[in-house]
Amino acid sequence: MKSIVIIGGGLAGLSSAISLASKGFNVKLYEKNSHLGGKMRRYQVGNASFDFGPNTMTMPEVFNRVIRESGAEPEDYFRFKRLDTHTRNHFADGTYLDMTADQEQMKQNLSAFGITASMYDRYLHEVNHLYKLSTNHFFPRTFTNWTDYLSPSLSKALLQVHPLLSLDAFHRRFFQHANIVQMLNRYATYIGSSPFLTPATFSMIAYLELIQGVYYVEGGNPTIAEGFSKRALELGVELHCNMEVVRIQTEDKRAKGVELSDGSLVSCNHVIINGDLLKVFPDLVEEKSRPSFTDQKRDKLEPSISAFVILASLNTRMSELIHHQVYFSSNYQREFDEQFSQKKYSEHPTIYISNSSYTDASVSPDGDNLFILVNAPALNKQGDDAIDLESYKRHIYNVLTSYGLDLTPHIIEDQIITPSDIENDYYAYRGALYGVSANTKKTAFLRPANRARDLTNVYFVGGSTHPGGGSPMVVLSGLNVAELVSNIM
Repeated sequence: MKSIVIIGGGLAGLSSAISLASKGFNVKLYEKNSHLGGKMRRYQVGNASFDFGPNTMTMPEVFNRVIRESGAEPEDYFRFKRLDTHTRNHFADGTYLDMTADQEQMKQNLSAFGITASMYDRYLHEVNHLYKLSTNHFFPRTFTNWTDYLSPSLSKALLQVHPLLSLDAFHRRFFQHANIVQMLNRYATYIGSSPFLTPATFSMIAYLELIQGVYYVEGGNPTIAEGFSKRALELGVELHCNMEVVRIQTEDKRAKGVELSDGSLVSCNHVIINGDLLKVFPDLVEEKSRPSFTDQKRDKLEPSISAFVILASLNTRMSELIHHQVYFSSNYQREFDEQFSQKKYSEHPTIYISNSSYTDASVSPDGDNLFILVNAPALNKQGDDAIDLESYKRHIYNVLTSYGLDLTPHIIEDQIITPSDIENDYYAYRGALYGVSANTKKTAFLRPANRARDLTNVYFVGGSTHPGGGSPMVVLSGLNVAELVSNIM
């Protein structure tokens, strides 16, 4: 039986493990942390439970596919609940707009901003087209070397997805109101990038939220990771937590096995790395064995944004909060300039809040559980957060108070998570959430390939490789690579 070692137990590693085990492979997965699921994990602050990582869930069919293709029923592992009004967007001028996949209701909400039904229909038609192109030509592919990008059908599709137009410029083609453009431009942050640099292609994310809808997983989104882990065990996958791979053994341009933190060696036919390849691949493979991906080449790449997170457990339920909300700054372009060009935290940040207790009170019995996120620059090369973290936390609370949301009298307990924490806990290069940023055409469309150029049996899955960041894309990368490996073997 052919043996596979998977390094890292995030969603991509788990989806690869399930797919390969269901095809008859002997799969061993090693995870350095005590939990499986990577950034999709639970935090406990007082009596409140928080979902870290993905909070806005889309594309439930991708997660269901992993279980279904393995021969089981997804509903036995996790259940998705569609949110009606999923995000409340607060703007600096005091107005707000509720987002929903109910198109008639959305048109009514937009009418207050002078957006006509025909304008919105034209926009939805275009993002629907972009999403279908991506589904047909980008998502299912595995890129193993640069020649894979020369497919005629892929080239034709690429020309249709507005590769030379920024996301901001694309949205201004449809909408004149600055608040609506700002609201839609936020989709760039889903891939850790700037809407003023990211290609318009990524407006396809709007298709997911405004047509398919936004979901929550009963019991908390990490239930997906727990369901994947359960299914992997049922299929015979060896899941090893608190066990770190410290080196990949290579010989004749192949991996022959891995060395574990306890000194033991595990031989295998193939290695799949589920981790930030900007960090994990250089750490595990000697530089002489990866001439196509030297440390110098890695260091020239611009990392995506990171995050400054506050987990706040409240003693009450705030009537003005729904499941998701965003409090936008008055100058979005300044924010991204501060984060990418000046490499500093914004004094006037846009603030995202997830309040899953709005939908599921059981996760926080005493009051709301607020996951408060502010985009942050990646760590500098010295690895410093370069800010007084407690002072910045108080600043975020003050900004929210200026919007009329005074949380401080109601906080039972809070905890901050910084870019340094993200770097240390998840081995994320410079604390970046999505690997390389998509701020250039090259890094947006030519993400690191799914197979190492210099080691023929080493593969990459996760948000730092194709097809990109976000939980559904990460899971797809795991499925795609599992299919590639099974076809080769």
